[in-house]
Amino acid sequence: MKKINIAIDGLSGCGKSSTAKAVAKILHYKFIDTGAMYRAVTLYFLQEQVNLTSDKEVTNALDEISIDFTFNKESQKNETILNKQNVENEIRKMYVSEKVSAVSAIKAVRVAMVAQQQEMGKDKGVVMDGRDIGSVVFPDAELKVFMTASTEVRAKRRQEELAAKGEQVSLDEIIENLESRDHQDSTRKESPLLKVADAIEIDTSNLRFDDQVQKVLDLADHRITEAKIL
Repeated sequence: MKKINIAIDGLSGCGKSSTAKAVAKILHYKFIDTGAMYRAVTLYFLQEQVNLTSDKEVTNALDEISIDFTFNKESQKNETILNKQNVENEIRKMYVSEKVSAVSAIKAVRVAMVAQQQEMGKDKGVVMDGRDIGSVVFPDAELKVFMTASTEVRAKRRQEELAAKGEQVSLDEIIENLESRDHQDSTRKESPLLKVADAIEIDTSNLRFDDQVQKVLDLADHRITEAKIL
Protein backbone atom coordinates (compact mmCIF):
# COMPACT_ATOMS: atom_id res chain seq x y z
CA MET A 1 0.00 0.00 0.00
CA LYS A 2 1.32 3.41 -0.95
CA LYS A 3 2.15 5.55 2.08
CA ILE A 4 1.74 9.28 2.58
CA ASN A 5 3.02 11.87 5.02
CA ILE A 6 0.51 13.49 7.36
CA ALA A 7 1.26 16.95 8.80
CA ILE A 8 -0.74 18.02 11.84
CA ASP A 9 -0.27 21.61 12.97
CA GLY A 10 -2.18 23.72 15.45
CA LEU A 11 -2.38 25.43 18.80
CA SER A 12 -0.85 24.03 21.97
CA GLY A 13 -3.19 21.79 23.94
CA CYS A 14 -5.71 21.08 21.18
CA GLY A 15 -4.90 17.38 20.98
CA LYS A 16 -2.36 17.36 18.14
CA SER A 17 0.09 14.89 19.65
CA SER A 18 -2.50 12.51 21.07
CA THR A 19 -4.37 12.47 17.77
CA ALA A 20 -1.20 12.05 15.74
CA LYS A 21 -0.10 9.12 17.94
CA ALA A 22 -3.45 7.37 17.56
CA VAL A 23 -3.56 7.91 13.80
CA ALA A 24 0.00 6.65 13.38
CA LYS A 25 -0.73 3.54 15.44
CA ILE A 26 -3.85 2.66 13.45
CA LEU A 27 -2.14 3.25 10.09
CA HIS A 28 1.09 1.55 11.23
CA TYR A 29 2.95 4.76 10.47
CA LYS A 30 5.83 6.35 12.37
CA PHE A 31 4.82 9.12 14.81
CA ILE A 32 7.17 12.06 15.33
CA ASP A 33 6.39 14.54 18.13
CA THR A 34 8.27 17.66 17.04
CA GLY A 35 7.05 19.53 20.11
CA ALA A 36 8.92 17.00 22.24
CA MET A 37 12.06 17.67 20.22
CA TYR A 38 11.89 21.41 20.94
CA ARG A 39 11.07 20.70 24.57
CA ALA A 40 14.13 18.46 24.80
CA VAL A 41 16.33 21.21 23.37
CA THR A 42 14.78 23.67 25.84
CA LEU A 43 15.45 21.32 28.75
CA TYR A 44 19.09 20.96 27.73
CA PHE A 45 19.50 24.71 27.35
CA LEU A 46 18.03 25.25 30.82
CA GLN A 47 20.22 22.56 32.38
CA GLU A 48 23.36 23.97 30.77
CA GLN A 49 22.31 27.60 31.33
CA VAL A 50 22.77 28.43 27.65
CA ASN A 51 22.56 32.14 26.85
CA LEU A 52 19.83 32.34 24.20
CA THR A 53 21.22 35.60 22.83
CA SER A 54 24.65 34.07 22.16
CA ASP A 55 24.85 32.45 18.72
CA LYS A 56 28.06 30.69 19.74
CA GLU A 57 26.60 29.18 22.91
CA VAL A 58 23.45 28.06 21.10
CA THR A 59 25.40 26.48 18.24
CA ASN A 60 27.81 24.73 20.60
CA ALA A 61 24.91 23.40 22.69
CA LEU A 62 23.08 22.08 19.62
CA ASP A 63 26.22 20.14 18.65
CA GLU A 64 25.97 18.31 21.99
CA ILE A 65 22.32 17.32 21.65
CA SER A 66 21.09 13.94 20.46
CA ILE A 67 17.32 13.37 20.37
CA ASP A 68 15.61 10.06 19.78
CA PHE A 69 12.32 8.34 20.56
CA THR A 70 11.59 4.95 22.10
CA PHE A 71 8.36 3.01 22.44
CA ASN A 72 7.50 1.97 26.00
CA LYS A 73 5.71 -1.37 25.70
CA GLU A 74 4.41 -1.16 29.27
CA SER A 75 2.75 2.24 28.89
CA GLN A 76 2.21 1.83 25.14
CA LYS A 77 3.59 5.34 24.62
CA ASN A 78 6.44 6.97 22.76
CA GLU A 79 9.04 8.52 25.05
CA THR A 80 11.65 11.17 24.35
CA ILE A 81 15.33 10.39 24.78
CA LEU A 82 17.80 13.26 25.23
CA ASN A 83 21.46 12.26 25.12
CA LYS A 84 20.52 8.67 26.06
CA GLN A 85 18.39 9.81 29.02
CA ASN A 86 14.61 9.38 29.14
CA VAL A 87 13.26 12.91 29.67
CA GLU A 88 9.61 12.34 28.70
CA ASN A 89 8.18 13.43 32.06
CA GLU A 90 10.62 16.28 32.65
CA ILE A 91 10.01 18.03 29.31
CA ARG A 92 6.26 18.23 30.04
CA LYS A 93 6.71 20.28 33.21
CA MET A 94 5.63 23.93 33.38
CA TYR A 95 9.13 25.38 33.75
CA VAL A 96 9.99 23.89 30.34
CA SER A 97 6.64 24.97 28.83
CA GLU A 98 7.36 28.55 29.89
CA LYS A 99 10.61 28.66 27.88
CA VAL A 100 9.98 26.41 24.89
CA SER A 101 8.50 29.10 22.62
CA ALA A 102 11.52 31.36 23.12
CA VAL A 103 13.92 28.53 22.33
CA SER A 104 11.84 27.39 19.34
CA ALA A 105 12.02 30.90 17.88
CA ILE A 106 15.82 30.73 17.51
CA LYS A 107 16.77 30.22 13.86
CA ALA A 108 19.67 27.84 14.56
CA VAL A 109 17.42 25.64 16.67
CA ARG A 110 14.73 25.45 13.99
CA VAL A 111 17.24 24.75 11.22
CA ALA A 112 18.75 21.89 13.22
CA MET A 113 15.38 20.35 14.17
CA VAL A 114 13.78 20.77 10.72
CA ALA A 115 16.73 18.99 9.10
CA GLN A 116 16.25 16.02 11.44
CA GLN A 117 12.49 16.00 10.89
CA GLN A 118 12.76 16.07 7.11
CA GLU A 119 15.20 13.17 7.23
CA MET A 120 12.72 11.19 9.34
CA GLY A 121 9.98 11.68 6.74
CA LYS A 122 11.88 11.12 3.51
CA ASP A 123 10.54 7.57 3.05
CA LYS A 124 6.90 8.56 3.76
CA GLY A 125 4.62 6.80 6.23
CA VAL A 126 5.05 9.48 8.90
CA VAL A 127 2.54 11.36 11.05
CA MET A 128 4.22 14.48 12.40
CA ASP A 129 2.70 17.18 14.57
CA GLY A 130 3.95 20.63 15.47
CA ARG A 131 3.66 24.28 14.49
CA ASP A 132 5.32 24.43 11.06
CA ILE A 133 5.00 20.93 9.64
CA GLY A 134 2.71 21.78 6.72
CA SER A 135 4.44 25.08 6.00
CA VAL A 136 8.13 24.28 6.45
CA VAL A 137 8.95 20.65 7.30
CA PHE A 138 6.62 18.85 4.87
CA PRO A 139 5.25 21.51 2.48
CA ASP A 140 4.47 18.68 0.04
CA ALA A 141 2.69 16.44 2.58
CA GLU A 142 -0.26 14.65 1.02
CA LEU A 143 -2.46 15.53 4.02
CA LYS A 144 -2.24 18.70 6.10
CA VAL A 145 -4.46 19.24 9.13
CA PHE A 146 -4.71 22.34 11.32
CA MET A 147 -6.20 21.69 14.76
CA THR A 148 -7.74 24.33 17.02
CA ALA A 149 -9.74 24.53 20.26
CA SER A 150 -10.83 27.30 22.61
CA THR A 151 -8.31 28.53 25.17
CA GLU A 152 -10.50 27.39 28.08
CA VAL A 153 -10.85 23.85 26.73
CA ARG A 154 -7.13 23.61 26.02
CA ALA A 155 -6.28 24.88 29.52
CA LYS A 156 -8.54 22.33 31.22
CA ARG A 157 -7.02 19.52 29.19
CA ARG A 158 -3.49 20.62 30.06
CA GLN A 159 -4.40 20.96 33.74
CA GLU A 160 -5.74 17.38 33.78
CA GLU A 161 -2.63 16.16 31.99
CA LEU A 162 -0.34 17.82 34.54
CA ALA A 163 -2.45 16.63 37.49
CA ALA A 164 -2.16 13.05 36.24
CA LYS A 165 1.60 13.45 36.56
CA GLY A 166 1.35 14.91 40.07
CA GLU A 167 1.90 18.55 39.09
CA GLN A 168 -0.77 20.92 40.41
CA VAL A 169 -1.04 24.14 38.40
CA SER A 170 -3.84 26.71 38.53
CA LEU A 171 -6.10 27.14 35.50
CA ASP A 172 -5.25 30.86 35.33
CA GLU A 173 -1.54 30.09 35.14
CA ILE A 174 -2.07 27.58 32.34
CA ILE A 175 -4.31 29.99 30.39
CA GLU A 176 -1.65 32.69 30.70
CA ASN A 177 1.01 30.24 29.47
CA LEU A 178 -1.11 29.10 26.51
CA GLU A 179 -1.98 32.65 25.44
CA SER A 180 1.66 33.67 25.70
CA ARG A 181 2.78 30.67 23.64
CA ASP A 182 0.07 31.29 21.03
CA HIS A 183 1.27 34.86 20.61
CA GLN A 184 4.97 33.95 20.48
CA ASP A 185 4.42 31.04 18.11
CA SER A 186 2.25 32.99 15.66
CA THR A 187 4.33 36.18 15.60
CA ARG A 188 7.89 34.82 15.66
CA LYS A 189 10.10 35.55 12.68
CA GLU A 190 11.28 31.96 12.14
CA SER A 191 8.62 29.49 10.95
CA PRO A 192 5.60 31.05 12.65
CA LEU A 193 2.52 29.02 13.48
CA LEU A 194 0.05 29.44 10.63
CA LYS A 195 -2.64 27.57 8.77
CA VAL A 196 -1.48 26.94 5.21
CA ALA A 197 -3.98 27.32 2.40
CA ASP A 198 -4.34 23.59 1.72
CA ALA A 199 -4.70 22.52 5.36
CA ILE A 200 -8.03 21.20 6.63
CA GLU A 201 -9.10 22.77 9.92
CA ILE A 202 -10.52 20.65 12.74
CA ASP A 203 -11.89 22.40 15.84
CA THR A 204 -11.64 19.91 18.72
CA SER A 205 -13.40 22.06 21.35
CA ASN A 206 -16.55 19.94 21.31
CA LEU A 207 -15.20 16.71 19.88
CA ARG A 208 -14.57 13.49 21.71
CA PHE A 209 -11.04 12.19 21.25
CA ASP A 210 -12.18 9.20 19.19
CA ASP A 211 -14.13 11.51 16.90
CA GLN A 212 -11.18 13.77 16.14
CA VAL A 213 -8.99 10.75 15.44
CA GLN A 214 -11.64 9.36 13.07
CA LYS A 215 -11.85 12.67 11.20
CA VAL A 216 -8.13 12.54 10.46
CA LEU A 217 -8.31 8.85 9.53
CA ASP A 218 -11.14 9.55 7.07
CA LEU A 219 -9.12 12.32 5.47
CA ALA A 220 -6.03 10.09 5.35
CA ASP A 221 -7.97 7.26 3.74
CA HIS A 222 -9.12 9.64 1.01
CA ARG A 223 -5.56 10.89 0.39
CA ILE A 224 -4.13 7.35 0.37
CA THR A 225 -6.72 6.34 -2.21
CA GLU A 226 -5.76 9.37 -4.33
CA ALA A 227 -2.08 8.45 -3.99
CA LYS A 228 -2.79 4.92 -5.27
CA ILE A 229 -4.58 6.29 -8.32
CA LEU A 230 -1.73 8.66 -9.07
